[in-house]
Amino acid sequence: MGSGKVTEGQGLSWEGKHVTVAGLGVSGIPAAKVLHGLGALVTVVNDGADERSRAQAADLEALGITVRLGDGATLPGGTELIVTTPGWQPDKPLFTAAREAGVPVWGDVELAWRLRGRDGKKPAPWLAVTGTNGKTTTVQMLASVLKAAGLRTAAVGNIGVSVLDAVLGDEQYDVLAVELSSYQLHWAPSVRAHSAAVLNLAPDHLDWHGSMEAYAADKGRIYEGNRVACVYNVADKATEELVREADVEEGCRAIGFTLGSPGPSQLGVVDGILVDRAFVEDRQRNAQELAEVSDVNPPAPHNIANALAAAALARAFGVPAKAVRDGLRAFTPDAHRIAHVADVDGVAYIDDSKATNTHAAEASLAAYESIVWIAGGLAKGATFDELVAKSAKRLRGVVLIGADRALIAEALARHAPEVPVVDLARTDTGAMLAAVQEAQRLAAAGDTVLLAPACASMDMFANYTKRGDAFAQAVRELGA
Repeated sequence: MGSGKVTEGQGLSWEGKHVTVAGLGVSGIPAAKVLHGLGALVTVVNDGADERSRAQAADLEALGITVRLGDGATLPGGTELIVTTPGWQPDKPLFTAAREAGVPVWGDVELAWRLRGRDGKKPAPWLAVTGTNGKTTTVQMLASVLKAAGLRTAAVGNIGVSVLDAVLGDEQYDVLAVELSSYQLHWAPSVRAHSAAVLNLAPDHLDWHGSMEAYAADKGRIYEGNRVACVYNVADKATEELVREADVEEGCRAIGFTLGSPGPSQLGVVDGILVDRAFVEDRQRNAQELAEVSDVNPPAPHNIANALAAAALARAFGVPAKAVRDGLRAFTPDAHRIAHVADVDGVAYIDDSKATNTHAAEASLAAYESIVWIAGGLAKGATFDELVAKSAKRLRGVVLIGADRALIAEALARHAPEVPVVDLARTDTGAMLAAVQEAQRLAAAGDTVLLAPACASMDMFANYTKRGDAFAQAVRELGA
C-alpha cells in the first residue's frame, strides 16, 4: 500500500453556485433540496417525463428549484457542478459535456462527505463496505456490533438510509456503517474512510462500468485514504490486489479475513470459533476469541465471511471482543437472504431471492448439501457454466423459471446431465406456485428446496422482494 494524506475541506460556499442535479428519485430529490437550502441555484434534469416525474418536479418547482424533464442530455448553461444519482452511467452525453467544459461530477455520497461538519458537529468517521455480494448484510452486522459496544451508529448508504440524511440529520453519531455500491464509489472521488472492506469481486454491472477492470477499480476506491485498516478477503486475491494498489495514510494496515485458520493480521475460524489475530498484542503468537460460528445467523459459509469482515472493521475501530459476540447474536438478517420459510414433509424451503447474480447463488448453493434448486429470470449477460459445474454434486433436481432459463438449462446439460430438470415455460407470477410444486415433487426428506435464482427478477416480478414473497406464499400453500 502506498502512503498519501488527503486534506478535507468543508468550507465551500454554496451561495449562488449553479448546480445541476442529474436525475430525480431517492437520491436526486434530497440532494436538490439540500443544495437549494444551502443557497445554490439548482437545476434538476431528468430523462423521463412520466406522471410520477411530473409530480416530483412540481414539488421541487414549488420550492423554487428549476426542473427540466425529458432532457437529461444537455448541460445547462452556467453549470459549475453536477451532482448525479448513482445509476446514471458515466458515458451519458451530459457527463461528456461536463468533462469538455471542465465541470466536476459528484454523487450524493460525495456531496454528503463534503457537507460533514457544516453544522459545527464533529463529523462521524465512516467504516465502509463494498463488494459484489454481502454488502448489506455485512453493514447491518457491523452496525449491530457497534451498537453492542455502546456506540451511537446507523447502517447507511446503499441500504435504504441515505448518507446525506445521516450527515445532515439531528442525530449525533460516533461512527457510521456505510454500504457503498460501485456506482456510488465511481462518483465519490474524495471520500476517505476510517477503515474499509471489499468483500469479494465477481463480474456484475459490466454494462455500466464497461469492463471488469473498470468495475474493480471503482470498488477499489473505497480503500483510498484509509487511516486504520483495509480489510480484504483472503480467498479472493483480487481484493488483496486492490489493497496493494491503494494510496492510504501512513500506518494503515492490510487485514485479511478467511474461513480457515487465520495468520497474523487476519481474522478467521478455528474449531468453530471466530478468531482475531490482527488486533491483539503479539499477533505472531496470540489470538482473541470473538464469537462462535453458531452466533452467526444463518451460519452459512458466505455469511460467516460477512461476520468476519464486520468484526474486522469493528475491531479496527477499537470495539471489544464481547461486543462482537453480542452484536452478532443480536443481528437478524433481512428477508429474502437465505431465509428459512418452512419445513414441509421433512424438506426445508429457503428463500434467497436476493441472489440475483451467479456469485450470490454460488454462495447460497454452497450452504446446503442436497438441493432442489429453483433458478432463472433475467441473466443480465451472465453465463452459468462455472456456477453449475461447482454446484452439480449438490443438486438433486432443478426447476427453471423466467425469461433466460434456457441459458441455465444449457449449462446443466453440459455439466450436470444426470440432474433432473423441470423447465417451466411461463413467466407469469403464478409460475412460482407451479415451481414450488414441482420442487416438492423432486425433493425427498432431508433435502433443501432453495430459491437462489442467479438472475434478476424484473421479467416476472417488480423486484426480488416480490419474487421472494411469491415463493414464501407458495410454500405456505404446500403446508396448508
